[in-house]
Amino acid sequence: QVQLVESGGGFVQAGGSLRLSCAASGRTFSSYAMGWFRMAPGKEREFVAAITWSGVMTYYADSVKGRFTVSRDNAKNTMYLQMNSLKPEDTAVYYCAAAGDTALLRRGVGDSWGQGTQVTVSS
Repeated sequence: QVQLVESGGGFVQAGGSLRLSCAASGRTFSSYAMGWFRMAPGKEREFVAAITWSGVMTYYADSVKGRFTVSRDNAKNTMYLQMNSLKPEDTAVYYCAAAGDTALLRRGVGDSWGQGTQVTVSS
């Protein structure tokens, strides 16, 4: 397993941007598919985005498609989530996760999870 730590959350006005980072420890980061999830107050955790180990393929929830971009830098053991055109409904705690493949992540299954970072978007 890898240990994951998210950062980059904060408070932003609607229409603004944030970039989240997910730093992984261990030398096996590049062998994992990675994903982002979020949980808003009173709601279940939902899938946001996923990226294959190579970074070639990416997947997004319909609610963020065209606004969010997931990427990774295997040399830095880090995954990113660039969030543009943020909306109040994007307010949530954002988590990163690692899994064997993106199909698992898209079903909400992860081998390792970070502790989360809060994103708050004001209207």
